[in-house]
Amino acid sequence: MLKKKAKKTVKRVAKKPAAKKAPKKTAARKKPARKLDLLDQKRADLAGPGVGTYEEVEKILPTDYRPLLPPLQRMDALFAVKEYIEKNLCRELNLHMVQVPLIVERESGVNDYLDRDGSRTPVEFPCGLGISPRINAQIVQAATKWKRLALAQFGCKVGEGICTDMRAVRKDYFLDHDHSSYVDQWDWEKVITAEDRNLDYLKDTVRKIWKVIVGAAHLVQEKFPALRTDKYPPIPEELMFIHAEEILERYPDLPRKQRETRLLQEVAPAVFIIGIGYPLKDGLPHEMRAADYDDWITDTSHWTGKETHGLNGDILVWNPVTRRRHELTSMGIRVTKETLVKQLKMAGQEHFLKLPYHQAIMNDRVPLSIGGGIGQSRTYMYLLRTASLGEVSVTVWPKVLKEMCAKRNIIFLE
Repeated sequence: MLKKKAKKTVKRVAKKPAAKKAPKKTAARKKPARKLDLLDQKRADLAGPGVGTYEEVEKILPTDYRPLLPPLQRMDALFAVKEYIEKNLCRELNLHMVQVPLIVERESGVNDYLDRDGSRTPVEFPCGLGISPRINAQIVQAATKWKRLALAQFGCKVGEGICTDMRAVRKDYFLDHDHSSYVDQWDWEKVITAEDRNLDYLKDTVRKIWKVIVGAAHLVQEKFPALRTDKYPPIPEELMFIHAEEILERYPDLPRKQRETRLLQEVAPAVFIIGIGYPLKDGLPHEMRAADYDDWITDTSHWTGKETHGLNGDILVWNPVTRRRHELTSMGIRVTKETLVKQLKMAGQEHFLKLPYHQAIMNDRVPLSIGGGIGQSRTYMYLLRTASLGEVSVTVWPKVLKEMCAKRNIIFLE
């Protein structure tokens, strides 16, 4: 009896301290967990375009869509826009249309990796019969780096540049109604001086590009009156310039895409977001940006009057058809050899400095430049008031996406 009672007493004593400590441990874990939830949401939103699941896509597809132009007429309108933009972009920025590669050698370092986390990799294949070893070829994801080398090849002078009708493949995309693995861009690049490496020069270039896009909207609506409709507001004549830090100040508790959406809904329907790639005050960049083309590390505080970095940015618009944020172009003043080293170090990619492209920058074999890529199909989609990229370009799409879009009168070109 005594032994049994002693055992029970021991058990009760052992339990009491544990019962007292448990609530403290639980309470201590709760606060950081909430912070991590927000931080994880922001991190997840840094890279990788697209919605993420087709259940989510189905929720956001427009329910009242009717195409304004039939397919063949839409193609006529598309090529009218293409001709206008190529001609006027070259005139406004003093560019020449040139040929551009679809395939580059892996070892050149010329291919665009789009971000710096390694999540989006190019399509690779060996080519060249009768040679050993065969060429390690990659399909370009963009011509961003090639263009800067091409400026030297074509002998462009200061204030002169090139424009390309670029095609690419980006296999690591979630495919939805406004993200495709097939990419078409007006990839352009222009020689500048060291004195041009400032925010005023960047903004002036952006205004010229926007002027061309607005001009294309006026032209195509004049040629195809069906595009003039009260259902959608007109294309904005002016762009708003705003730094990524200022957007974070407005919406500190929102992930990047939600910040952009609120900005376009509440502040301005067309914006140029400056400073993409450098960590903001919350410790994260607005979006992941590759470390070896755009300059996102240069301190711009003396121009903005607040703590800011970056000589690059994106044009985003509110798309009234999809009722979503809609990116048209990424662009920026390019890295110098000093900022290239700093950015690669921040990205943990200093080994890239051994590659031919990076060596060309380090040894002053390429000029200082500004450049960008304007999405062709994304611009057609915006100006021709379509609800999907599949209505203005022909590529591969998942069956599940085509079927759910067809139920909403969004018919893809096959």
